[in-house]
Amino acid sequence: MAINKEAYLCLSAMLRAREVRMLSAERAGRVLDASGIDESVKLLAECGYEELGGLNAAGIDAALSARRAALFDEVERLVPAEHRALVTLFRLKYDYHNAKAVLKAEAMGQDPLRLMSDCGRIAPDKLKAAYDEERRGDLPGLLGAAMAEAGETLARTANPQMADFELDRAYFAEMKQAADSIGNTFVSGYVSLLIDAANLKSAVRTARMHKSADFLRDALIPGGLDVDRLVGADGDGLSALFAHTPLEKAAAAGAEAMRGGSMTVFERESDNAVNSYIRSSKLLAYGPEVVVSYLAAAENEITAVRMILTGQLSGVPAETIRERLRDFYA
Repeated sequence: MAINKEAYLCLSAMLRAREVRMLSAERAGRVLDASGIDESVKLLAECGYEELGGLNAAGIDAALSARRAALFDEVERLVPAEHRALVTLFRLKYDYHNAKAVLKAEAMGQDPLRLMSDCGRIAPDKLKAAYDEERRGDLPGLLGAAMAEAGETLARTANPQMADFELDRAYFAEMKQAADSIGNTFVSGYVSLLIDAANLKSAVRTARMHKSADFLRDALIPGGLDVDRLVGADGDGLSALFAHTPLEKAAAAGAEAMRGGSMTVFERESDNAVNSYIRSSKLLAYGPEVVVSYLAAAENEITAVRMILTGQLSGVPAETIRERLRDFYA
């Protein structure tokens, strides 16, 4: 069924208007060069971050998480009802983060709730209770079955990384389902690019850790480029595989990282490839592309604000923070 893009006119206009206030590279530079944290907070207020004054790192994290949750709730109310999966694309990350927190806390005999996020589809306490009481049907999508499988893997192997692989596969499978339900080429391309970027990172990290091909195969996610071609690929092979794709530059940086180069540069280039993709929608006046791009940009902005402020509170040099920042949408 063809998407009625006119149904997005009002929401798209609202989000486009908000883009004017978003954090840009120039504004981020001013915040990084501020004389102190108080001045940084005042500058960020120009971008709508008016609730960060006088907070410590934990308080900043809580305020930014609340800001994200409020944005998801707002857009979910305004997006066409048949396309609420656009917001689900972004909520899924927090469901699966929460799932990992529950499993690891259970293994260590700890309470995971303080580490869990309110930004998913299901509240943290409800997720934990459903898992503890083996009520898989109360968990949305593939989450219940994935947690059960990951829990069994963790119990059998005592390896949290292997359990994470189980959850990551379910996470991306749900993302792909959500994108496919929209029926929009840009949205599907966004998810495929996220999968390819995750697989590229796994290939480079596996090589850096001198892990086996079997380890990499367990880590790779289906749904993007052919995963069989990634297994065993050296740096030149990765560069060739991702040539003429949005990840071409990232793959070249990954090849350098595999030879001992900077992982920071490689991971930044990988994330910047995704950011470049979402910026490609800026010429569109309205449609689901605007919603996905804005939510992705808002997520990146919140990450940047957290990185800047917590770095400044910890005394991290401005140049070190600047090197870690990704490209901005605005």
